[in-house]
Amino acid sequence: MDVQLPPHEGAELSVVDMHTGGEPLRIIVSGYPPVEGGTLLAKRRYARERLDHLRRALMLEPRGHCDMYGALLVPSELPDADVGVLFVHNEGYSTMCGHAVVALGRFAIDYGLVKEPRSPETPVNIHCPCGLVRAFVEYADGKTGTVRFLSVPAFVFATDVTVAVEGFGDVTVDISYGGAFYAFVDARRFGLDVRESRTRDLADAATAVTRAVESRVKLRHPLSDDLAFLYGTILTDGKERFSSDATANVCVFAEAQVDRSPTGSGVTARVALQYHKGLIRLNQSRTFQSGATGSQFTGKAVEETTCGDFKAVVVEVAGRAFYTGVSCFVQETEDQLKHGFVLK
Repeated sequence: MDVQLPPHEGAELSVVDMHTGGEPLRIIVSGYPPVEGGTLLAKRRYARERLDHLRRALMLEPRGHCDMYGALLVPSELPDADVGVLFVHNEGYSTMCGHAVVALGRFAIDYGLVKEPRSPETPVNIHCPCGLVRAFVEYADGKTGTVRFLSVPAFVFATDVTVAVEGFGDVTVDISYGGAFYAFVDARRFGLDVRESRTRDLADAATAVTRAVESRVKLRHPLSDDLAFLYGTILTDGKERFSSDATANVCVFAEAQVDRSPTGSGVTARVALQYHKGLIRLNQSRTFQSGATGSQFTGKAVEETTCGDFKAVVVEVAGRAFYTGVSCFVQETEDQLKHGFVLK
């Protein structure tokens, strides 16, 4: 049977679906109107204010789900960029997404956005709202493989911050930036295990921490106020000192969205935190495991740098992404749920 689109009105929204370590990435390739703005951050504001109905349509049910993640390809103002991207999720718009960068590295080569791929690695410059992220994609015999990327400067904002968390009392957290800000806390503080506990219990504890930190701590980023917000909380297994064994974490971000991967920007921030505390050295590679799926990234601090008045490091993160399908979505005028809904 020849499958065709049903009768509909309005734009056809075409996507390529991938996953990195189990975390979905819906790459939006057509159907959006032009996203206006002279910079990528201005485009992010425009999409949030003028085009949010399309984010909801593609991320939420019935086309997505409350844990869907997306990447909208847009033009970049940076001459070195191969790809410009806005990140979208169940609540809004992120500034950085490592699992998406890993997937987009493959996508950019496989879909011809990089014209002359070369072996053994092809560089792909991806302009994210947090800045230019340089990815390197394994390439041999016409096939793409593992992707590694170098982060924007990652730094520790504050350590040993005590906040009153509803249902748990005073909790001490660290706050670190890896393209987005995260609060970090050992899951054992809540009687939880990131590998064994129920996902809902982990999500509830992490969300409570996020709300507490948001109400207690005013974040600051030296480059832009658009970057100065807490993206989520990462619960860890407490194994922060360097080891050849994998260390696990679970990231809960946006509106209680649970990352299935080890979280690329979270690994970046966690490596920066470990380096800040003297628990790892430059070029000591660690394996970071998702408590949700068991999937793994590697991460290491490769260079000291600064970000404004913060001491920072550049972090290299590596992982694998895979294709899951291609879809074309439509919206029928009479469909009262065409703009999406959330069922938790």
